[in-house]
Amino acid sequence: MTTIRVSAIQFAVTEDQQANLQTVLRMLDQAAQHKPELIVTPEFINHILWFRDQEHCYEQSVDLDGDFLSQVAAKARQHNCYVKVNVTLRREFPKATGTNILYGPQGQRLAVVDKQILMGNENNFLTPATQPAELVETPFGTLGMYCCMDGVIPEPARALAVHGAHILLNSLNSFAHDEASLHIPVRAGENKVYVVAANKVGGLVPPEMAQIVADRLKIPAEAIAGAGESQILAPDGTVLARAPKLGEAVIYADIDVSQAENKRRPDGTDILARRRPELYTPIAASPRPRDAHTLSAEIQAGVYQFGSPGAASLAEAAEAVHQAASSGIQLLVLPELFYLAENETIEAEMVIDTLLAELGNSGLTVAFSVATADSHEGILLGGDGVLLRQPQLHACGRHPWATRLGDRLETIDLPWGRLALVVGGDTIYPEVFRLAALQDVDVVAVPTKILEKWEVETGLLERSAENRMNVVVASQPTQAGAGLILALDKDFTLWTQWQKPFDGNINYPLVTRAPNASGLTAGKIYPACAENRMISQKTNLVENRPWWLAKGILTD
Repeated sequence: MTTIRVSAIQFAVTEDQQANLQTVLRMLDQAAQHKPELIVTPEFINHILWFRDQEHCYEQSVDLDGDFLSQVAAKARQHNCYVKVNVTLRREFPKATGTNILYGPQGQRLAVVDKQILMGNENNFLTPATQPAELVETPFGTLGMYCCMDGVIPEPARALAVHGAHILLNSLNSFAHDEASLHIPVRAGENKVYVVAANKVGGLVPPEMAQIVADRLKIPAEAIAGAGESQILAPDGTVLARAPKLGEAVIYADIDVSQAENKRRPDGTDILARRRPELYTPIAASPRPRDAHTLSAEIQAGVYQFGSPGAASLAEAAEAVHQAASSGIQLLVLPELFYLAENETIEAEMVIDTLLAELGNSGLTVAFSVATADSHEGILLGGDGVLLRQPQLHACGRHPWATRLGDRLETIDLPWGRLALVVGGDTIYPEVFRLAALQDVDVVAVPTKILEKWEVETGLLERSAENRMNVVVASQPTQAGAGLILALDKDFTLWTQWQKPFDGNINYPLVTRAPNASGLTAGKIYPACAENRMISQKTNLVENRPWWLAKGILTD
């Protein structure tokens, strides 16, 4: 392992393939002036992703050994660096794929990786991957490749990280502003790897088609342009370099690849070693239609933060339950083990009985966690008693005594929707929330403790977005952050009429953040919105996941 320089370049692409090639070569030359060992380009650099028909797509795609890619390979050799590109690639006529290709410093082709999940109109022209993405070993570390929509769902990047990737290379062709604010950076923090991502700028459809396409998509014509903000991220989710939203740009950063070897959280939990692949098998199973169950359009949710831990918190919690019930809140979430101070012991049943006494017939449900002799257990409490018990699923460094782990994620149907509890350290595993989505959960209650900034900046927000679930998170305030309420936006599916003006975000939750202080924070959530997972034409975030390639996350 060593320190290397990595670079991402962003630029516009047109319908003129030769002009595009000259742009690519020029931008590679510009990046090479900074002496990087690795350069990443945007997605579909050979042709704008808009075609008359399948034959036109095939005609404008490139051959693996053709002139376009041969000249890119020559630049890798000229500049003695690794170059990752993405093109539409000809396969058996009339098929084409969106394909990532990595060239080595001698111009040699090292890997060819097809796009796994296609976005909207891409489904009309491209064929998704049939093989899992391969990793590439280099003298400085292991590289993994994916592109754009592959990064809006958790499985492609996760599989690469599980199998040893240190640096993830993401090429994008996106007009969505939430790529840069959410979907790109989360893959760094959740996997503790570096991410180098390159997005386009400029129009993404032919100029004469911009208004027509905009009318179909139900967004402004000026919004159908690459959103830029190419970026390089560290394993803790920190942005090391970011390009502007507009205009060509070259960004670069020096990275210590060995930092991506450290998978431990501040509490000592190794995020990969503590995975439990035997629980994740449903993720690699063929999808089924969503279950029909009762859904409310909206409910009021709340999180409560305490002035001090320990026995005093138990009385405060009783008052919080009374306050929430009186204010019409239907779901209240309390931080993990809120009632325990260090070296203090309070029986779990005493906590349950104390809160139950305040509930009465208010219709309020309360989620929290308790400690038993050998388990950290989530509790969902209603007026009739305990509705759901959920043992923590993964061993956690801050709960070494919790040796009895759950063997499945439980759910419950409430009058307003289906709920699951994600307890304590389970929040850092994208697989857990995916399991909830596969059980058609509408709301996830999360009693936890926030340890790292990426959790509240991108991680938990992405769990809501990529699974289309409302997520209610309670944590005592820490330096890294506090509780938050994540509601699904009713405006979501492209090609349908939105209720509000398009702001550039396609799939970003509505966020209510608790202040860094004690007290109750309330916010609306929308269980019925979880029913809609269609982000675009022919692209369902859950049912259209590349389940046939997800076996990569089922191994240690």
